Amino acid sequence: MTDQLRLSEHVREKIDHCIKKFPDGRQRSAVIEALRAVQHENQGYLTPELMDAVADYLDLPPIQVYEVATFYSMFETKPVGRHSISVCTNISCMLRGSGEIVEHLEQKLGIKTGESTEDGKFYLKREEECLAACCGAPMMMVDHHYYENLTPAKVDALLERLE
Repeated sequence: MTDQLRLSEHVREKIDHCIKKFPDGRQRSAVIEALRAVQHENQGYLTPELMDAVADYLDLPPIQVYEVATFYSMFETKPVGRHSISVCTNISCMLRGSGEIVEHLEQKLGIKTGESTEDGKFYLKREEECLAACCGAPMMMVDHHYYENLTPAKVDALLERLE
Protein backbone atom coordinates (compact mmCIF):
# COMPACT_ATOMS: atom_id res chain seq x y z
CA MET A 1 0.00 0.00 0.00
CA THR A 2 1.41 3.40 -0.89
CA ASP A 3 1.71 5.97 1.85
CA GLN A 4 -0.93 8.14 0.20
CA LEU A 5 -3.52 5.37 0.56
CA ARG A 6 -3.07 5.53 4.34
CA LEU A 7 -4.68 8.97 4.24
CA SER A 8 -8.45 8.99 4.10
CA GLU A 9 -10.24 10.77 1.30
CA HIS A 10 -11.44 13.35 3.84
CA VAL A 11 -7.87 14.09 4.97
CA ARG A 12 -6.64 14.34 1.39
CA GLU A 13 -9.45 16.83 0.64
CA LYS A 14 -8.47 18.93 3.67
CA ILE A 15 -4.83 18.90 2.60
CA ASP A 16 -5.71 19.81 -0.98
CA HIS A 17 -7.87 22.70 0.26
CA CYS A 18 -4.99 23.96 2.39
CA ILE A 19 -2.43 23.64 -0.42
CA LYS A 20 -4.56 25.92 -2.61
CA LYS A 21 -3.98 28.77 -0.13
CA PHE A 22 -0.28 28.91 -1.00
CA PRO A 23 1.71 29.59 -4.19
CA ASP A 24 2.72 26.63 -6.33
CA GLY A 25 5.66 24.76 -4.89
CA ARG A 26 4.89 25.87 -1.33
CA GLN A 27 3.00 22.74 -0.26
CA ARG A 28 5.27 22.54 2.80
CA SER A 29 3.10 25.33 4.22
CA ALA A 30 0.27 22.77 4.53
CA VAL A 31 2.16 20.44 6.90
CA ILE A 32 0.55 21.71 10.12
CA GLU A 33 -2.99 21.44 8.77
CA ALA A 34 -2.23 18.03 7.26
CA LEU A 35 -0.91 16.72 10.56
CA ARG A 36 -3.87 18.14 12.48
CA ALA A 37 -6.30 16.37 10.14
CA VAL A 38 -4.42 13.07 10.32
CA GLN A 39 -4.08 13.23 14.11
CA HIS A 40 -7.78 13.97 14.50
CA GLU A 41 -8.71 10.86 12.51
CA ASN A 42 -6.20 8.69 14.37
CA GLN A 43 -7.55 8.98 17.92
CA GLY A 44 -5.41 12.00 18.78
CA TYR A 45 -1.90 10.93 17.85
CA LEU A 46 0.46 10.52 14.90
CA THR A 47 2.32 7.39 13.89
CA PRO A 48 5.52 7.25 11.82
CA GLU A 49 3.50 5.64 9.03
CA LEU A 50 0.99 8.51 8.99
CA MET A 51 3.74 11.13 9.07
CA ASP A 52 5.41 9.33 6.15
CA ALA A 53 2.08 9.35 4.32
CA VAL A 54 1.79 13.12 4.80
CA ALA A 55 5.35 13.59 3.54
CA ASP A 56 4.60 11.43 0.51
CA TYR A 57 1.35 13.25 -0.24
CA LEU A 58 3.03 16.65 0.01
CA ASP A 59 6.12 15.43 -1.87
CA LEU A 60 8.42 16.38 1.00
CA PRO A 61 11.30 14.63 2.72
CA PRO A 62 9.86 12.83 5.78
CA ILE A 63 12.21 14.74 8.10
CA GLN A 64 10.38 17.98 7.31
CA VAL A 65 7.14 16.46 8.55
CA TYR A 66 8.77 14.83 11.59
CA GLU A 67 10.33 18.16 12.60
CA VAL A 68 6.92 19.84 12.70
CA ALA A 69 5.23 16.92 14.46
CA THR A 70 7.82 16.81 17.24
CA PHE A 71 8.28 20.57 17.67
CA TYR A 72 4.71 21.76 18.25
CA SER A 73 2.95 20.81 21.46
CA MET A 74 -0.36 20.34 19.63
CA PHE A 75 0.90 17.07 18.15
CA GLU A 76 1.21 13.75 19.94
CA THR A 77 3.35 10.88 18.72
CA LYS A 78 2.01 8.25 21.11
CA PRO A 79 -1.50 7.13 22.06
CA VAL A 80 -3.21 9.53 24.46
CA GLY A 81 -6.58 9.88 26.18
CA ARG A 82 -9.64 11.06 24.24
CA HIS A 83 -9.75 14.44 26.00
CA SER A 84 -6.52 16.43 25.93
CA ILE A 85 -6.07 18.82 28.86
CA SER A 86 -3.45 21.59 28.77
CA VAL A 87 -3.02 23.84 31.78
CA CYS A 88 -1.16 27.08 31.12
CA THR A 89 1.75 27.38 33.54
CA ASN A 90 3.26 30.62 32.27
CA ILE A 91 3.77 33.56 34.62
CA SER A 92 0.25 35.07 34.62
CA CYS A 93 -1.42 31.72 35.21
CA MET A 94 1.25 30.65 37.68
CA LEU A 95 0.74 33.78 39.76
CA ARG A 96 -3.01 33.12 39.80
CA GLY A 97 -2.82 29.46 40.85
CA SER A 98 -2.19 27.23 37.86
CA GLY A 99 0.14 25.06 39.94
CA GLU A 100 -2.74 24.24 42.25
CA ILE A 101 -4.95 23.47 39.23
CA VAL A 102 -2.34 21.03 37.90
CA GLU A 103 -2.03 19.38 41.33
CA HIS A 104 -5.82 19.15 41.59
CA LEU A 105 -6.08 17.51 38.16
CA GLU A 106 -3.32 15.04 38.96
CA GLN A 107 -5.06 14.01 42.19
CA LYS A 108 -8.55 13.91 40.69
CA LEU A 109 -7.49 11.89 37.63
CA GLY A 110 -4.89 9.75 39.39
CA ILE A 111 -2.19 10.58 36.85
CA LYS A 112 0.79 12.88 36.44
CA THR A 113 1.35 15.36 33.62
CA GLY A 114 2.30 13.57 30.43
CA GLU A 115 0.04 10.61 31.24
CA SER A 116 -3.40 9.36 30.26
CA THR A 117 -6.00 7.89 32.59
CA GLU A 118 -6.26 4.12 32.66
CA ASP A 119 -9.68 4.21 30.95
CA GLY A 120 -8.24 6.32 28.11
CA LYS A 121 -10.62 9.19 28.77
CA PHE A 122 -8.19 11.97 29.73
CA TYR A 123 -4.66 13.00 28.80
CA LEU A 124 -2.95 15.63 30.96
CA LYS A 125 -0.33 17.27 28.79
CA ARG A 126 3.05 18.25 30.15
CA GLU A 127 3.73 21.88 30.94
CA GLU A 128 2.14 24.24 28.47
CA GLU A 129 3.95 27.54 28.10
CA CYS A 130 1.46 30.20 27.08
CA LEU A 131 -2.06 29.62 25.79
CA ALA A 132 -2.62 33.36 25.22
CA ALA A 133 -5.44 33.98 27.69
CA CYS A 134 -3.57 35.82 30.44
CA CYS A 135 -6.54 37.99 31.37
CA GLY A 136 -8.48 34.83 32.34
CA ALA A 137 -5.74 33.21 34.41
CA PRO A 138 -5.55 30.52 35.58
CA MET A 139 -6.79 28.82 32.45
CA MET A 140 -6.66 25.55 30.61
CA MET A 141 -7.53 24.21 27.21
CA VAL A 142 -9.53 21.00 26.82
CA ASP A 143 -9.85 19.65 23.30
CA HIS A 144 -8.99 23.09 21.86
CA HIS A 145 -11.61 24.94 23.98
CA TYR A 146 -10.51 27.53 26.52
CA TYR A 147 -11.68 27.59 30.15
CA GLU A 148 -10.65 30.58 32.22
CA ASN A 149 -10.68 31.87 35.80
CA LEU A 150 -10.42 28.31 37.04
CA THR A 151 -10.97 26.97 40.52
CA PRO A 152 -10.85 23.31 41.56
CA ALA A 153 -14.67 23.32 41.65
CA LYS A 154 -14.88 24.67 38.09
CA VAL A 155 -12.41 22.04 36.93
CA ASP A 156 -14.46 19.27 38.57
CA ALA A 157 -17.67 20.52 36.94
CA LEU A 158 -15.98 20.65 33.53
CA LEU A 159 -14.57 17.12 33.84
CA GLU A 160 -17.99 15.77 34.80
CA ARG A 161 -19.52 17.19 31.59
CA LEU A 162 -17.04 15.40 29.33
CA GLU A 163 -18.03 12.00 27.98
